[in-house]
Amino acid sequence: MALDRARRDALIQQYADGPGRLRAALAKVPPPALKWRPAPKEWSAHEIVCHCADSETNAYARIRFVVAETSATVQGYDQDNWAAVFGYHQLPLEPALAVVEAVRASTAALIRRLPEEAWSRVGRHTESGRYTTEDWLQVYADHLEGHARQIEQNVAQWKAAQAR
Repeated sequence: MALDRARRDALIQQYADGPGRLRAALAKVPPPALKWRPAPKEWSAHEIVCHCADSETNAYARIRFVVAETSATVQGYDQDNWAAVFGYHQLPLEPALAVVEAVRASTAALIRRLPEEAWSRVGRHTESGRYTTEDWLQVYADHLEGHARQIEQNVAQWKAAQAR
C-alpha cells in the first residue's frame, strides 16, 4: 500500500534527522565503553557507527539505482562479514560519522524533490525481492534511529556490568 504524502514527508524528516540522533547517542558513550561489546557476536558503539557509514553509502546508491535505472538490481551484503573483514574497531570514528552526515544530507535533498512518479519505482533486491522507493524510505528512515537506540542500550548494559 502506497504511503500518503503526510506519512512520506514524516519519514523523510525522520531520515534527515537521523545523523543528529546517532551523534547524540554517541556523545553519551563513555570513552571506555566505545569498543565494549554487550555479547561476543554483538557490536560495540564504535562498530555500530562504522556499520552505519557502510550502510548509508549502500543506501545512497540504492535509492539512486531504483529511481534512475530500468529494472534496477539492489545488491545485498553481509553486514557482519563487512564488520569483520574491514576491522571496524581499527577504523577511525569521526570520518565514519562524517560519511553518515554527508551522505544523508545529499540524499535527503534528493528525496525531498523527487517527483511523485518516482515513489512508485520498483527494483529487485538480491535478498528480499521486490524493492520500491517507498520500501527504501521505510527501511532507512528508521535505520539510524534504531542504531542510536542500540548504542543507548549498549551504554546501559555497560554501566550495569561496571556496577557488578
